[in-house]
Amino acid sequence: MSRLILFNKPFRVMSQFSASGDKQTLAHFIDAPNIYPAGRLDYDSEGLLLLTDDGALQHRIAHPKHKLPKTYWVQVEGNPNENALTQLRAGVMLNDGPTLPAQIKLIEAPALWPRNPPIRERLSIATHWLEIIISEGRNRQVRRMTAAVGLPTLRLIRYAIGDWNLNNLQPGRWQELTITSQPAPTTIRTAKHLRRRV
Repeated sequence: MSRLILFNKPFRVMSQFSASGDKQTLAHFIDAPNIYPAGRLDYDSEGLLLLTDDGALQHRIAHPKHKLPKTYWVQVEGNPNENALTQLRAGVMLNDGPTLPAQIKLIEAPALWPRNPPIRERLSIATHWLEIIISEGRNRQVRRMTAAVGLPTLRLIRYAIGDWNLNNLQPGRWQELTITSQPAPTTIRTAKHLRRRV
């Protein structure tokens, strides 16, 4: 059996256990031994990070060839008109090549924990929330995608990876599961809930 930890990474936390100057890391929040991040989440992004003690499972979660969908809630500055949404759905050109098509929709502002520090909003420019689902994992991809269509990202929360999501997990908290069977490349199933840190 393999261990899997679901962690709600707070804003300005490094997706690593090793020290990084005066920045907070996973070691400030998770005391489970012998686990490693399956992928990463940017320092200035929040939300779901998966960690495991199983190298094969880590590879299946993190490697782009398995195309595990990742769902983001993204607050953008400006008006996400149909032209911008169409471009994002079709794929946009970035400096490292075109992105794959994405699933994009406008959503109501989700009920979220406050961010510390809060985002800086300009009274003269409206903000909106998008749900963006991608199966790639390039560096700062979602931020670069929205910027490419004139919608700078103000806040980014990863809500789900594959079948796993944050549910009601609060920032800085984690939940441990056990995986009892070998996961398929594109759909990973979880087994019983073992323990939860609250």
